[in-house]
Amino acid sequence: MRYPLAEEISFCIRDMMKRPIFQRARLIAGENGGYREVRWVHILEIINAAPYVSKNDLILTTGLWLKRSAASGLEFMRQIIDHETAGLCIEFGTTIDEIPEAIIRLCNDHDFPLILFRQPVRFEAITQDIHSFLINRHFGVMKQLEEFSQKQQQLILQSTDIPAMLELLQHYAEGQIVYLSAIKSNRFYPELPRAEAERINRFCHRKLKNFDQIEEVTVWRMDDAGFLLIQPVICFGQVFSYIGFFLHRPHPSEYVKLLVDYTSKAIATVLLRTQFLEEKILRNQNLLIQDILSRQIDSEEQAQMRMGLPSPDENRYLFIGGMIELAHNVLEVGPERMETMNQDISVLIRTQLSRFQVHHLMMMKNNQIYLLCAKEVSDAESERRLRGSIVQVISAIRKFTERALNGLHFHAGFGRVRPRLLETWKSFKEAYQVIEIAQSVPSMQGCCFYDQAGIFQLLQAVPKPLLQSFVDDQIGTLIEHDRTHHLNLIRTLAEYFRCMGSKGETAGKLYIHRQTLYNRLEKISQLLGKDFFEPERRYCIEMALLGFELLGNRI
Repeated sequence: MRYPLAEEISFCIRDMMKRPIFQRARLIAGENGGYREVRWVHILEIINAAPYVSKNDLILTTGLWLKRSAASGLEFMRQIIDHETAGLCIEFGTTIDEIPEAIIRLCNDHDFPLILFRQPVRFEAITQDIHSFLINRHFGVMKQLEEFSQKQQQLILQSTDIPAMLELLQHYAEGQIVYLSAIKSNRFYPELPRAEAERINRFCHRKLKNFDQIEEVTVWRMDDAGFLLIQPVICFGQVFSYIGFFLHRPHPSEYVKLLVDYTSKAIATVLLRTQFLEEKILRNQNLLIQDILSRQIDSEEQAQMRMGLPSPDENRYLFIGGMIELAHNVLEVGPERMETMNQDISVLIRTQLSRFQVHHLMMMKNNQIYLLCAKEVSDAESERRLRGSIVQVISAIRKFTERALNGLHFHAGFGRVRPRLLETWKSFKEAYQVIEIAQSVPSMQGCCFYDQAGIFQLLQAVPKPLLQSFVDDQIGTLIEHDRTHHLNLIRTLAEYFRCMGSKGETAGKLYIHRQTLYNRLEKISQLLGKDFFEPERRYCIEMALLGFELLGNRI
């Protein structure tokens, strides 16, 4: 495995010990901490070190804090170790002539470099040498990063070539890169021997059981000599791919992290632009959804060809139609922002469906998004996987809207899965019914498939006047009593049925005293009759309660 020279741009204890001024120094503890990065040098002689040190500081001292007691010396060391300083340089002869064994053990246990100067040394010379080096190196790194960023911007403006961006990263980092995609096979820059590539692919597959599980930079240990930095590529709050960068130590330099971070953002930009271009092209396919809805197509073969699928004789597909209805807070976001939100949502949907390898068409009409999805039948689990992909897409939309789109709410509905494309007009009709149910019944807002709607399938099909008449006949007296006396008898009865007649559980659900519940049940019995819990009577009342909720009333 080829590891990056760019890692060496980080200035660490190992590099510092090679400086001329450190030729008389000796590393007496924490030898395994040579990787610790040095960003600044700090002289410190007081016991209370915590307020005065920062991560990656190199501490210079004459050991004055050791003169008080062994306990205070250990406390000083724990403070600078806890603050992740780079290491400690002690000068012998000025204040102390020995270091307690307990401090050496502590440094070894934490891989914390302890450097000893046995002869006097000017701390000013050390700080001047290292600070000059760090400042010059910093300017050099910034110059390289600026050059890298300019070339990257040129690539973004010229094309949507993601491999070119990864090759540019590889050129500047001079290390091995792997690009992990949810849609396509993993790619290596430069190419690796097949056996090595397969080993890495197996390793990454084990680590990424759920592809979008990592949302921040992570370093994986591959073996005793190698590590893999993982940087997610995120668009619309979703992980689309990962950039992997191979390291020979677990702590990448700031330069490496910036190179990879710049590249991930550039790839995210390219992915977004690609999706917007595809969105523009695919708008022309809206006519197919319109023709299916109006049942203007007679030939299944013609319909599948228009969708871009192979002939029905060659492959068998499952089809499903669905809708996503967006609800904007118009006063809060304004019409221009509404259009942008709709566009963002449509791009996110396309990208997510592509990720799950679901062939699809989309049509935006006002604030309704019509989705026509197709999945090739490969085995008995194909329908389950198609539905599972849709659930994950809806989850991604919900996650994105909660994070980034204040003032936008949505309902999603999908009909039954069907074996013929020409039958999906029924799926769209069912999808609309699912949305109507979810809008009226709070308990059904998590339902997105028609076959999950249960009894509401039947109630939704009943004409509203007839349903209202049935509700009035069965529970009209309770409705009227609640309207005038505000006793929540409707909610009490619904909860009583849900709890299967358990009075204790019902009182707990309603947060009322048992005696209050008894009084309400007595009133319900007076208004509905003492047989209201008998099976045949109860069936009618429960249907009426569901119908009451479906008509837009809160229970």
